[in-house]
Amino acid sequence: MAETVTSSGTTPLLASLDPLLRAWLPRQRWFAGKGRPVTGFTPVAVTELLPPGGRLGLYHLLLRVHQPDAPGAPPHPGDCYQLLIGVREALPPRLAPALIGHVEEGPLAGHTVYEALHDPRPAEVLLEALRTRDRIGGLCFERDPQQEIRSGLVARLMTAEQSNSSVVYGDTFILKLLRRVVPGVNPDLEIPLALAREGCARVPAPTGWLTAEPAAGEPYVLAVLQPYVSGASDGWELALRELAKGEDFAAEARALGRATAEVHTALARALPTVTLGHPQLELLVGGMTERLAAAVQAVPALRPYERGLHSAYEALAGLAAEGRSWTAQRVHGDLHLGQCLRSPSGQWSLIDFEGEPARPLAERRMPQPPVRDIAGMLRSFDYAARSATGPHPAWAHACRSAYCSGYAEVAGRDPRTDPVLLRAYETDKAVYEVVYEARHRPDWLPVPLSAIRRLAASDQT
Repeated sequence: MAETVTSSGTTPLLASLDPLLRAWLPRQRWFAGKGRPVTGFTPVAVTELLPPGGRLGLYHLLLRVHQPDAPGAPPHPGDCYQLLIGVREALPPRLAPALIGHVEEGPLAGHTVYEALHDPRPAEVLLEALRTRDRIGGLCFERDPQQEIRSGLVARLMTAEQSNSSVVYGDTFILKLLRRVVPGVNPDLEIPLALAREGCARVPAPTGWLTAEPAAGEPYVLAVLQPYVSGASDGWELALRELAKGEDFAAEARALGRATAEVHTALARALPTVTLGHPQLELLVGGMTERLAAAVQAVPALRPYERGLHSAYEALAGLAAEGRSWTAQRVHGDLHLGQCLRSPSGQWSLIDFEGEPARPLAERRMPQPPVRDIAGMLRSFDYAARSATGPHPAWAHACRSAYCSGYAEVAGRDPRTDPVLLRAYETDKAVYEVVYEARHRPDWLPVPLSAIRRLAASDQT
């Protein structure tokens, strides 16, 4: 049942969990507000999935987390997070890493609460609810009636993710649970459903999905269940492994280019496309210019290259002023090697269509030139080449060339034949990377700075 929110804006359950969650949340890898204290919570929905009277209780929480605004930032209402809270009288040793804390008062007094996805039983509750298309409180468990979900599949939590959480059921399904959620149509469900209707086999078709329908406002997409590609290799790990062995990756890069083009072609059929003329390009270039100016202020190491980088945007603006236009469509939005899987048979798939979670949902759903995805992948090859021992620029160059050639084989156009647009998008991505690395991984800063030097060169084409 859904717990009633009191007139004070909280619930007895949440009031008892408050001090524990304030300490636990900032330690989670997927928590975006690190560095600022948690000052409170507002419940969006609190739903009981298993009553705590038995050996195991389970609660689903959608909580708006309040923190002080960052210096100079506009007021923010707080991010909404999805939590699954398990309840036991005592936690077995195997679940010790999942501990949130011991509840001292309220309806769960004397119990231990923990991150439930570490526990197979609560994770299996979610799969069974999807299988039976259950509705619990405001939670709606849906599935594709054409796909079967077998019961009895054993759940295991994957530990590699950063911004979300995933559970694998047997070797059959993978459930991606979104952590920071916003109301509205989420591209991580919207795009795979659209591609499934087009028969595009490059993206696993959703088997089921979980949404929340709050008392007011738009629904939230909370989780997506898809077929699990057993034995698949993550593109990033595969590239680094081949690079470490001194193996050529060009054939894989070419195949990945073809896969990207197949997805783009299917998306152009499935969802609306638009034409970007002079007014739209002015806005696009203006955004890139603003991001560069902010990056130079944040990372002084960019300052010597500012003029050269700005010329990339000026060149694009010049083509737009001459009447050049481009087609925009729905794209992946955050494409890199880590968003690609290669099956044991050699088939490449694209996954994780959520886009950059820090960007507003409306922006993530906007049509973009396909070259945005291509630029992201080209930057990823560069990262891989410089993440191994010593830089390998020839390896990166071969991969970039093969990827663009593979893309052209399917799309009928090579991204390199539009060098001004490609340079502008690759520059925008590299500028973003510089800021990210300066803030979070300073040791990695030389990787994007190397690209910055290349992109800022006046003879860059």
